[in-house]
Amino acid sequence: MAKTRQQKEQELTVLSEKLDRSKGVVFARYMGLSVNEVQELRRELRKEENEMVVAKKSLVGLMLEKAGQSKDQTAHMDGAVAVVFGYKDEVSPAKVLATFAKKHELVGFHGGLLEGNYISIEQVTALAKLPSRQELLAKMVGSMKAPISGFANVLGGNLRGLVQVLNQISEKKAA
Repeated sequence: MAKTRQQKEQELTVLSEKLDRSKGVVFARYMGLSVNEVQELRRELRKEENEMVVAKKSLVGLMLEKAGQSKDQTAHMDGAVAVVFGYKDEVSPAKVLATFAKKHELVGFHGGLLEGNYISIEQVTALAKLPSRQELLAKMVGSMKAPISGFANVLGGNLRGLVQVLNQISEKKAA
């Protein structure tokens, strides 16, 4: 049964609200997956505070237009589109979809939105390869800690050397 204009407008409003709340959005191809596989994908996305909504490409075009983008970005999309909203960070929707796509060939990217700008399939793929925010923070902390640890080891080395010299002197006097 076809949706009424009011239902479509309501769905567009919901999509636009989700877009406003999200930090990153990925448009994906999902057609051909079984219901269980789609549910598995939704669970994986929820773990990372992402949400997947399936919408017609015409509604996605209207959502993009409402967000200040060109409606023509949807021209290469086919059928219904999985719109994945990332609420926690910009990278996680692309990462989760890329990981899921390794096991399921039917899943692929159509593009995305990052900081209010439309990004291509290649850019979404590159985004999926980036380390997560947690990984980047861990690397930064490790980089900040390394010089301090090295300095502490150098100072500790001088103290160890002094202790060894004093031990040898005390052993010579005892002998």
